[in-house]
Amino acid sequence: MWQGVYPAVTTKFTQDNELDHGEMERCFSLQMDAGCHGLIVGGSLGEGNMLSPGERLEVFKVAKNVCSTKPVLMTISEAGTREACDMAKRAAAAGANGLMIVPSPIYFTDRRETIANLQAIAQAGDLPIMIYSNRVGYRVDVTPDMMEDLADDDRFVAIKESSDDIRRTTEIINRLGSRFDILTGVDNLAFEALIMGAVGWVAGLVVAFPKETVAIYHLIGQNRLEEALAIYRWFRPLLDLDVSTYLVQQIKLVEAIEIGSNDRVRRPRLPLAGDHRQRVERIIRNAIAERPTLPAL
Repeated sequence: MWQGVYPAVTTKFTQDNELDHGEMERCFSLQMDAGCHGLIVGGSLGEGNMLSPGERLEVFKVAKNVCSTKPVLMTISEAGTREACDMAKRAAAAGANGLMIVPSPIYFTDRRETIANLQAIAQAGDLPIMIYSNRVGYRVDVTPDMMEDLADDDRFVAIKESSDDIRRTTEIINRLGSRFDILTGVDNLAFEALIMGAVGWVAGLVVAFPKETVAIYHLIGQNRLEEALAIYRWFRPLLDLDVSTYLVQQIKLVEAIEIGSNDRVRRPRLPLAGDHRQRVERIIRNAIAERPTLPAL
């Protein structure tokens, strides 16, 4: 159902800490113009947990208007099942094409609890679901065994695979075949995951470099692996910025430099400063200076 490049977009703020609808529309449009296949809003990179439910729906509506017929997924990342079910219902009523569900971001559920939580949210939203399996960031690992338990419910259609273990992609395919669409969620493992059978990329640095991200995806799909790998190797220092506690601040700084946006964030985050900021700026500017010419697709 969901194949291709799906940016996990950032949320833009004004100097007064309000949502910047115009800047989000501009930035989201850059993704569509580059050929991305849909958008995901309200995730970790989108500072979803720093937004009120109403603000998250506002961001969704901006994305939906920009995407037209392409899918927009709402991230569900509430601490409690009751609140997650309510957000799933609200997203469905607003016209979401699907949900990306973080199983349990605060209380680290066991196997039985994780499955029950996912099933409850699926029933409440009654939309296609991408399960966000990220044992590194959220300490809840949705394993192939658990995916098999969920496979009877047709609403579970995809996995955002962020275990940080490239072997997991093969393990899912060996166990479940093509039952779930596998989308890689780790920017600096994307090439590896796509050649091992992932059919999509939930991407972060795409928000500043959409053409390069889309080119890698299509070149791999066309079996033009050497061309894809050349771009990916150039891209790696930037992609590494996604795998960090500071991914939001770092990627927003990339957007500020590359596409003329800004790096405003919601507290308790603060924009990068000092040596950290200088180091990231060097990575960005070096990459821009060495940017490869993209081949025709």
